[in-house]
Amino acid sequence: MSSGLTSRQEFEFLTDLVLKHSSGDDTVMSLWDSIGGTTRFANNQIIQNVNARRVTLTVTVAFGRRRGTASTTDLTAGAVQDALKRAERIARVSPEDPEYLPSLPLQTYLALPCWRAETSAAGAARRLADARRMIGMCQGEGLNAAGIVATSDGIAALSTSQGLRAYEPRTEARFSVTVMDGEASAWASNAHRSCDQLAIEERTRLAIGKVKRAGSPKPLAAGRYTVLLEPAAVAGLLSWMIWLLDAKSYEKGTSPFSGKLGHPLIDPRLNLHNLPLHPDLLGMSFDSDGVPSRESWWIQDGVLRQLAYDRFTAHTKAVPPISLPEAPCLSGDGIGDDLIATTEQGILVSNLWYLRVVSHTDLTLTGMTRDGTFLIENGKIAGAVHNFRFHESPLKAFSNLDECTHPAETVTAETGKMLVPAMRIRDFHFSSVTRF
Repeated sequence: MSSGLTSRQEFEFLTDLVLKHSSGDDTVMSLWDSIGGTTRFANNQIIQNVNARRVTLTVTVAFGRRRGTASTTDLTAGAVQDALKRAERIARVSPEDPEYLPSLPLQTYLALPCWRAETSAAGAARRLADARRMIGMCQGEGLNAAGIVATSDGIAALSTSQGLRAYEPRTEARFSVTVMDGEASAWASNAHRSCDQLAIEERTRLAIGKVKRAGSPKPLAAGRYTVLLEPAAVAGLLSWMIWLLDAKSYEKGTSPFSGKLGHPLIDPRLNLHNLPLHPDLLGMSFDSDGVPSRESWWIQDGVLRQLAYDRFTAHTKAVPPISLPEAPCLSGDGIGDDLIATTEQGILVSNLWYLRVVSHTDLTLTGMTRDGTFLIENGKIAGAVHNFRFHESPLKAFSNLDECTHPAETVTAETGKMLVPAMRIRDFHFSSVTRF
């Protein structure tokens, strides 16, 4: 762990400073402290290198059902005590919270591989070397590169007046590169606890190969097509399913999953699993309330098995609380890693972006393809086509599954990291064609 971060001993000191001086019936202190750096490049040149420490200490005090919260970025004793006093003042004048529950007592957490020494030690020199490697690979092919390399070292900590003490060091490394050739572009990205496991060269090489095939895209009429969704595109659709798997909206009847718990939801070959212990995912041992993370099945053989229960909803339903999957893995009966060779005709979609909900009732989404969209004919890429706008529900798309590969690491432009397969899907609805 970086020497500038709040140590476990310092966290205990801050805990005593808050809890022993609080006049509330219940008190919670959370601390998020990170030191990170980002190196940016564009037009095949390094353009920025920044390093920053970000720290936030938050105190929540309750008098009965009245709660108040205050935060500070200053960890001196005076500033922390001032945050405590502000939280107490806010709590005294706040209305009662009908969903209030006392904070959690001591919990048992999984011991996760959240911290890696090599990432903690990685500084500007390491990030510059990684960025220059991507730039060199693109320059060698006459292409233009833009992107970032980022590393962070931090801690998440939580304490309550009920006896909870949680402290977890976490590292993360991330890169993203957009490779350009005129109007054609391709994108690669990854994130990992270890900066040595990003597979930068391998993923950049794939993006280079894709952009070299993407020149002079041709228009193709909108309509329903067999599509090959690469993992990033699958993750974009899956993210919206995961975000809406909360029990509160389910019980209110406003969820697209309402009435479907215990019933078939998508293709029976698909399973959604939360794997916080998986070394290639970014699992965390506890959430912001201190609820332990655990391995769990959410969709099993296509059937919806689990919803996310916040502490209040769990209390009303007499079930254990459980957060949304933070280390999701979508798997099926993968047939290998190449769906192109077995596709007679279809459209290969590298990625999706600007995904937004059109209808919560059936989870219809709209968005656009990007980073390489190709026509497939007779098991080969026949050429690039213009991007499409789509209107489709992931529930319908994942029910129209033809085949899928083994799960692979992926990071989308708008979401976190997942393990998901590439998929061949029937009757995917492209509603219009873009001009590029």
